[in-house]
Amino acid sequence: MPDMSASASLAMTHLVPLAAEVDEDKVTPGVLGFIVFAVMALAVWGLMKSMNKQMGRIEFKEAEDPKGDVDSEKTPAEPKARQG
Repeated sequence: MPDMSASASLAMTHLVPLAAEVDEDKVTPGVLGFIVFAVMALAVWGLMKSMNKQMGRIEFKEAEDPKGDVDSEKTPAEPKARQG
């Protein structure tokens, strides 16, 4: 095994007791889990923002009625104004 530097050896001697204190029956996501969740949340936010922008660019034009009914030529009914 290669020789470890003094600082790496010292760090390992301080970290080993901390690892021994961890409860093996308790599992937590920790910092890595939080980072992964935050990155996924940012990705979803970015995708939703992009989708909203793309949907705004779409111009929908309704196809004309092939039968040519008289009812389809009328203008749609306008909502009644509120009185009061």
